[in-house]
Amino acid sequence: MDVHGGRRSQAERDAMTVEIGYALVSAAFAAAVLFGAVAGPALLFDLPDPLSTVLLRLGLVVAPLVFAARVVSVLLRFHRPAQPGRPGPDS
Repeated sequence: MDVHGGRRSQAERDAMTVEIGYALVSAAFAAAVLFGAVAGPALLFDLPDPLSTVLLRLGLVVAPLVFAARVVSVLLRFHRPAQPGRPGPDS
């Protein structure tokens, strides 16, 4: 239901679908880049075992956190009502 209590139009549903897709794809890309930056050296170079383990585990912990934070931030920004002078999702 939208603010007026009516049903959402097809354009609003399409915009929401596109925004969800964008949130998921951009979050997956950000998480993959971050994982590669953190754990990449452990996978590419012959590092000492403790350092390699720490980098891999850190990458496995931080990447899902970045994924979730990116999805939430994109969807909250989309859901926020338009401010005066700024175009909103309905524009």
